[in-house]
Amino acid sequence: MALSTSLISSSLLVPTPKPSSSSSPSPTTKPLSSLTFFKPLSLKRVNHTRCSALADIVATSDDHSKVFVGPTAEEERRREKVVADYDWTEEWYPLYLTKSLPDDAPLGLTVFDKQLVLYRDGAGELRCHEDRCPHRLAKLSEGQLVDGRLECLYHGWQFEGDGKCVKIPQLPADAKIPRSACLKPYVVRDSQGVIWVWMSQKTPPNPSKIPWFENFARPGFNDISTIHELPYDHSILLENLMDPAHVPISHDRTDWTAKREDAQALGFKVTERSDRGFAGWWGRASEPELLNFLRFEAPCVLQNNREIVDKNGEKHYFTGLFLCRPSGQGKSMLIVRFGNTRRSPLIKLFPEWYFHQNACKVFEQDMGFLSSQNEVLLKEKVPTKELYLNLRSSDTWVAEYRRWMDKVGHGMPYHFGHSTISLPKEPAVVEHAPAGLFANLSASSPAKGGIGTMHSPNLANRYFRHVIHCKGCREVVKAFQVWKNGLSAVAAVLVALAILGSGRQWKALLLVTAALFSGGAYACQYAIALNTTNFIRTHRRL
Repeated sequence: MALSTSLISSSLLVPTPKPSSSSSPSPTTKPLSSLTFFKPLSLKRVNHTRCSALADIVATSDDHSKVFVGPTAEEERRREKVVADYDWTEEWYPLYLTKSLPDDAPLGLTVFDKQLVLYRDGAGELRCHEDRCPHRLAKLSEGQLVDGRLECLYHGWQFEGDGKCVKIPQLPADAKIPRSACLKPYVVRDSQGVIWVWMSQKTPPNPSKIPWFENFARPGFNDISTIHELPYDHSILLENLMDPAHVPISHDRTDWTAKREDAQALGFKVTERSDRGFAGWWGRASEPELLNFLRFEAPCVLQNNREIVDKNGEKHYFTGLFLCRPSGQGKSMLIVRFGNTRRSPLIKLFPEWYFHQNACKVFEQDMGFLSSQNEVLLKEKVPTKELYLNLRSSDTWVAEYRRWMDKVGHGMPYHFGHSTISLPKEPAVVEHAPAGLFANLSASSPAKGGIGTMHSPNLANRYFRHVIHCKGCREVVKAFQVWKNGLSAVAAVLVALAILGSGRQWKALLLVTAALFSGGAYACQYAIALNTTNFIRTHRRL
């Protein structure tokens, strides 16, 4: 696999040059009917209210069928009445990468508006509870682990892995701990390196609903996994990830794959639709075959797969997997896993943290306009068909996703569908992506964690969005900080010796050596900045 394809640098796998026809994977299901379009319009003048700066435009039925994707008026009415049985709690949600779970502390996470605390008990078993102490509702994720027990740091109440309270320091010696002093448990499972949680407290967990990804179980399959917190709704995140058309524009030159001049019409073919999602093929419209296979599965799994047969007849598998967890209105958490069965030797030349920081850059490139999109949806309070102009040649998956939301949105805390909408009860908490130097300073102001600190608890801060969740990147940043401080100290000592020294040759040697150590310290600082500094578009005026 070419290095450019392996990089976590775009929201979707970018089509690579078309291989021989034998490399095209065959669909596993019979294709269903292709997308329908808007009801044909007669030739007339239409006042396009969404474009107030434009004069009346001429629209024909042929124009609409060629350009826009959407159902006819009759099908629109019929679709609005089609709903599926759905309960958002009777699903498994991706909580965290198993390898990134802290060993020595509880972790606070959310699914929609439900706050959870995740940790390993003394026996090493995964445990998950409602993130509040039954005593005074303090967050248990702010507590600590004591001999494998979860302790609330407010008053020291301690809980076993099953949620039973086993210690209350304030109780008299002869008093028994009340049974009501227990935690509400949630069932969690570790599958293929991801921790999943079953959110229903009424319905027993359904193990068959845990997603299984065939490619990740193949021998020799390698993946690079990252995790990110993002300041916009998970539905907007999913919509963005199933939008290959934006990649050449938004991520131009982020690596060796995305280029503005490659923006072009795309082709789509829907082959599956169900109450659980949809699937189909996509690729460049100019190519005879659609080589990329996309599948969306409720409630938050999106994957892009591709199969290529090399010149020796060996089949290779590529996957871009996105697990999108709703973490509150206006917020989401994303687990990204890019993998393949053929890895370029060039990849070994780059450390894993390089790919992680590149992934951060990609999401920062999207963040500003996705956050604003979240605000517009909440402000307008109408379904997306009243706001979007979905192009047939780029937005087919977006239209499919919003129509799927029409089916099941009634079973969610809130939703924005193509024809239906259910607004959240709580207002969105939206934090804009930094627009430049001054925005970065604002994000690290005293009210947000302190001037100049990269640890500010703010979604505009890359450290907070990614590094704090990634063991590897945290260790790398700490190591570079240690090296930077050590090299800087040695450089300072060498300069001092050069000043105090008497021989001219010794002075020159000490100063040259000090310069080399200073250069090393600068390189370490640059690596730290690469991992923790937000991407800033160079065309913006600072």
